[in-house]
Amino acid sequence: MTPLVDAVGLVKSYAAAGGPLAVLRSLDLQVELGEMVAIVGASGVGKSTLLHVLGGLDTFEAGTVRIGDAVIDRMDDDARVVFRNRHVGFVFQFHHLLPEFTALENVMMPALIGRIPRASAEERALEILERVGLSHRTTHKPGELSGGEQQRVALARGLVVRPSLLLADEPTGNLDSHTGEEIHKLFTELNEELGMTMLVVTHNPELAARMPRCLRMQDGGLATDGGIAA
Repeated sequence: MTPLVDAVGLVKSYAAAGGPLAVLRSLDLQVELGEMVAIVGASGVGKSTLLHVLGGLDTFEAGTVRIGDAVIDRMDDDARVVFRNRHVGFVFQFHHLLPEFTALENVMMPALIGRIPRASAEERALEILERVGLSHRTTHKPGELSGGEQQRVALARGLVVRPSLLLADEPTGNLDSHTGEEIHKLFTELNEELGMTMLVVTHNPELAARMPRCLRMQDGGLATDGGIAA
């Protein structure tokens, strides 16, 4: 079976005072359809960069990324924007909700940008907000929501286009332990009920331990069980 995510030989570096700083060094990663994978590692090793590359938010110098039938490195900027909007959901440590809009409007935004009719976008957003336990908070703006509620709105926003792949970058990093536990459970439920493929960067050992597969990023590659992950 062909994996949903197939990244081969990824090379990415940034300009630095002492010369180019290599972050990804011929990195390989395969993630099967419906799989949940955690990526752990020290701060600054390139975990977020990897997610941005896989999701088409950042470019890279060498290698290839295939998501389903789409080859990211063969797309121009416009095609990557369309692909991200239709097929990839993002959840970040900082929720980046628009403060002037309600929870419902924030969740609807990616669907509207993707030219889904407004009535359908609203229906989807209401359905997902109910799924994450916020059907009673749809008219509230971010400033009226708790940190956990804001993160659940951000998660709903990442799911509204029904993406084939969810990329989450430290989704519980700014939450208390109780709220973080709720997000952990929600990820598992969404994976089990919707078959959603998830790649989650985390410093939280409890969240990582719950994932069926956990990879450690080091030296520009991914390692598991003492070996470099395929």
